[in-house]
Amino acid sequence: MTRDRFASLQDIRHRLGQHRWRGLVWLSGTSDACRREALALWQADAWSLPLWVAAEPGEGIETSNWLPASKARTRLGGEQDLVVLDAVSAASGFDPEAFGALSGTLRAGGLLVLMTPPDWGTRPDADYRRLAEHPWRAEQLSARYLARLARLLRADARVIRWTAGEVPLGLSLPEMPPPERAPSTEDPDCLSRDQAEAVARLTRLRRRRPLVLTADRGRGKTAALGIACARLLAAGEMEILVTAPRPSAVAGLFERLAALCPAGKRRGNVFETGEGRVAFLPPDALAEQGEVGGPGRLLLVDEAAAIPAPLLGQWLEVFPRIAFATTIHGYEGSGRGFALRFRERLARQTPDWRECHLAEPIRWAVGDPLEALTSRLLMLDAEPTACVDAGGEPTLRRLDRDALSRDEPRLRALFGLLVQAHYRTTPADLRHLLDGPGVALTDLEAGPALQGVVVSGDEGGFEADLAEQVARGKRRPRGHLLAQSLAAHAGEREALTAHLRRVLRIAVPVEQRRHGMGRRLIEAEVARARHDGVDLLGASFGAEAGLQSFWQAAGFRAVRLGLTRETATGEHALMVVRPTGPRGERLAERLLIRFHRQLPGLLAFELSELEPAVVVALLAEVPAAPLADEDRRDLGDVAFGHRQPALARPAIQALVRCRAGEASLAGRQDEALALLAAWAFQGREAAWLVTRLGVSGKRGVMAWLREVVAGLLGTERGVSSGETGR
Repeated sequence: MTRDRFASLQDIRHRLGQHRWRGLVWLSGTSDACRREALALWQADAWSLPLWVAAEPGEGIETSNWLPASKARTRLGGEQDLVVLDAVSAASGFDPEAFGALSGTLRAGGLLVLMTPPDWGTRPDADYRRLAEHPWRAEQLSARYLARLARLLRADARVIRWTAGEVPLGLSLPEMPPPERAPSTEDPDCLSRDQAEAVARLTRLRRRRPLVLTADRGRGKTAALGIACARLLAAGEMEILVTAPRPSAVAGLFERLAALCPAGKRRGNVFETGEGRVAFLPPDALAEQGEVGGPGRLLLVDEAAAIPAPLLGQWLEVFPRIAFATTIHGYEGSGRGFALRFRERLARQTPDWRECHLAEPIRWAVGDPLEALTSRLLMLDAEPTACVDAGGEPTLRRLDRDALSRDEPRLRALFGLLVQAHYRTTPADLRHLLDGPGVALTDLEAGPALQGVVVSGDEGGFEADLAEQVARGKRRPRGHLLAQSLAAHAGEREALTAHLRRVLRIAVPVEQRRHGMGRRLIEAEVARARHDGVDLLGASFGAEAGLQSFWQAAGFRAVRLGLTRETATGEHALMVVRPTGPRGERLAERLLIRFHRQLPGLLAFELSELEPAVVVALLAEVPAAPLADEDRRDLGDVAFGHRQPALARPAIQALVRCRAGEASLAGRQDEALALLAAWAFQGREAAWLVTRLGVSGKRGVMAWLREVVAGLLGTERGVSSGETGR
């Protein structure tokens, strides 16, 4: 195939380059035909940074230019001028994360070639193997997600369509307006006004005034951090700490730093000049160093949405000067939920925080077709619709996924709501929503407005032999998170053989929360589970006191708590259940008894650093006997006498159990009770309490303990030591 046959494609690439745009080429045909055409394109032009993404490189592709889709993240921070993505061969399929990640690495004038079969969307592809939970096979699943992609690509004039084997190439060239003049900036180191503003704010960070930088991909956010570091070092800053989920995320920071400080040297993850240094520390290493903050210390956090919120909160407390940078509509789709949830924490801890948004693209120009197509296909920019009061009672509706996949406005509103309400959402979550086996959706509507949505999935129903192998750790079928965890970690084989249903997600618009919408959705799921013969309804989420309160109020009880923090949330995974049938009643009772028996030991050892408010919420579910007379006397001796609190720990634990249940029933959170629980059950040391309470030394802690015990105990007749003490 000669170079002349690609004249039309070269022409459009030239026009894209004039605009500083990128293009999406949709190449359809058989696997062999698509590969021949793409390989000819690969060899027909002088590509400097090409990348072939497929299960295998195949003939004609150097391994250095090949990447399996699962490794797409390793190219973040790099650049390509051609990306060929194989979604046509038997071993490859369309990976939403890979498509989103690699589209952002394509530089201006580049092409992303997506190869698909001619009937794309009529059946699942090879990547659906990741979606096929036991006992399903990939070919048994629906392909609503792929059908939607194909439908959108056919209807969009910005797509460069190419049918393999046709002459001439079957290209449908989109119309392009004349190029716009790029806006200028007075800062010689910056490529946009937004970037210059971000750098100016970073170099003027003030104590207890955190800065939050937000941007879509390609806006120069990470480069702005590097420019700011160079200027801070030149101004006399001795040390700047930098953290991110992985070192590659800040590659652009160190590149700009090296360019602006040519006399400096980089050794590993540290860049040093004669004036100071910039050091990268991964989040876990930064956390292990304890209170690394101090007078004047400075921390820059990149891709903050991918770092657990508790870690961000800790750094917010110990670093006087701190900036958080994150991608809002990124390929991970996680930034929107982060921005909303983290704002609440910022408002509580540092009400004088500031925000700066970078809107103007740098890697490509405004109006770039590929950015708009990627956002539309993957719903990276999905937002919930405005919630208007339509009057009347909201209506519950079970959604038909076939109809939903064809109703783009409703799908965008629903997915946008899920993105807003949850800490992390990825493009693959949309595919699971439409094609995941056993997945069901129920929404709450008031006129055209979406008032809430709940997503559930069926689990369990295993054969007894398989259940035994799973419980012993010999087998790990795909999916069934709740059932497998309760079997393997809580020792209940019947969790696998019974029929379970898990609430995967529940979301209510911010303005509609605390109006009973979430409770209505959960009760609808309970009724549906009973109707369908489900034994147990459950959920799994990051343990947080506010979420626990919601699930407790809905009649769910905790039956398992993860011993380590989840990477995504930084919180311990908590599993809760509510029986929906007689078999579920018996199963739930056994799970509760086992968990309540384990809890004191876990709090004393493996969960000794669990958040105190979570501890109180868990203890509130454990049946507590009334205080015995002996306990009252011991508590009185502590509160009004001179008994060491440690010598009355069992009585104090009994008091905490009683008051935790009362606080739960009243729907209130008591910080003093939570801290007392941390001391009594987790063995938190005096030094920790000194920091939390702001009191003076061990004597101050002892005085506080006596005061809290006295307040919780109250005035009780017949407590002789209490009367004597007064």
